[in-house]
Amino acid sequence: MATVLDFEKPIIEIQEKIEELKKMSLESGMDLNRDIEVLEQEAEEYKKELFSNLDPTQKMQIARHPERPNFMDYVSRICTDFVEMHGDRVGTDDRAIMGGLAKIDGRPVMIIGTMKGKSTKENLEYNFGMPQPEGYRKALRLFKHADKFNIPIVTIIDTPGAYPGISAEEHGQGAAIAMNLREMQKLGVPVVAIISGEGCSGGALGLAVANKVYMLEHAYYTVISPEGCASILWRDASKNLEAATALKITAPHLLKFGVIDGDIKEPTRGAHTDYDAMAQEVKSTILQGLSELSGMSREDLRNQRYDKFRKMGAFIE
Repeated sequence: MATVLDFEKPIIEIQEKIEELKKMSLESGMDLNRDIEVLEQEAEEYKKELFSNLDPTQKMQIARHPERPNFMDYVSRICTDFVEMHGDRVGTDDRAIMGGLAKIDGRPVMIIGTMKGKSTKENLEYNFGMPQPEGYRKALRLFKHADKFNIPIVTIIDTPGAYPGISAEEHGQGAAIAMNLREMQKLGVPVVAIISGEGCSGGALGLAVANKVYMLEHAYYTVISPEGCASILWRDASKNLEAATALKITAPHLLKFGVIDGDIKEPTRGAHTDYDAMAQEVKSTILQGLSELSGMSREDLRNQRYDKFRKMGAFIE
C-alpha cells in the first residue's frame, strides 16, 4: 500500500468516496455518473490548489517519501550502457554513493549519485543514503577519471547528510568532503548536478560543485536540516517549520538567490507517483544543461564554476 502523507488525507478520502460511488453504481445499476464527475472535479481542483501552496515542511515530507525515485531508478530510465565502477582504491566500496560510465541519448557521461533504499534491508545496505568518507573518495576517483578522458559528469543527489558516526570521523569525513569541494572546482569538464530529494549540508555539496545545479520541485537544499537547526536555535526540533521558513530551502527561494539554475516540475503529488514521467523531465534537464556547457573550453568551465559559487549570498556593506 502506498504511503499517504498527513496533508494528503483529504484527497484520499474524496478518492475513496468516488470508488464507493462507482461500486454502488455497478452493483445497483443506478446512474451516479454525475455525482462521480462532480467529486472527481472537486478532487482534482483540491489537489492542484494543495500542491501549489505547500509549506516547506510539506515539501520536505514529499522529498523524504519512502517511495521517491532513487539514483538507480533514474539511471535505469535515462541511461543506456551503464557500467558501475566500484571502490575507492583503498579497500572499501561505500554503497551510499554509486556511479559509473553510461550514455544519455548516445552521449557518454560519468553519472554519480547518492543511493537510498526502499526497504529496511536496502537502507542498511546503502546506509540510509548517508555516505562515509570512502564514498566521497570513490566519487572523487570517478570525477578524475571523467576529467582525464574529457567525459561530462552528472550527479544526482538525495541525502540527509554525510554519515555522522564515529567511524566516519575517524576515517576523515570532513577532509574527504573538503577534498571533493576543492577538486570538483578544478574539473575541466561540464558538471551538471540534480538535487532529486534531500540535499543536506556538506554531504550534498560534496557532489554538487557543478556548472549547473537543478532541483526537483519538491526537493530541498540546505546547510542543515530544519530539525537540526531548530534543535540548535530553540532546543526544540518541533519548530522545524519556523526553521525551514527562515532557511529558505525550497527551489523558488534558491533560484532567486542564485544557488540553483532551475527547478524541475514534478507530477502533481510528487516524483514517487510517476517514475517514468519524472525521469524524462530529469533527462531533458540534464541534456539541456550539457548542451549549454558543450561549447565552453576547460578553462572557461573552471572559471564559470568558480564565479558561480563566489557570487552566492547577499552582503550588506
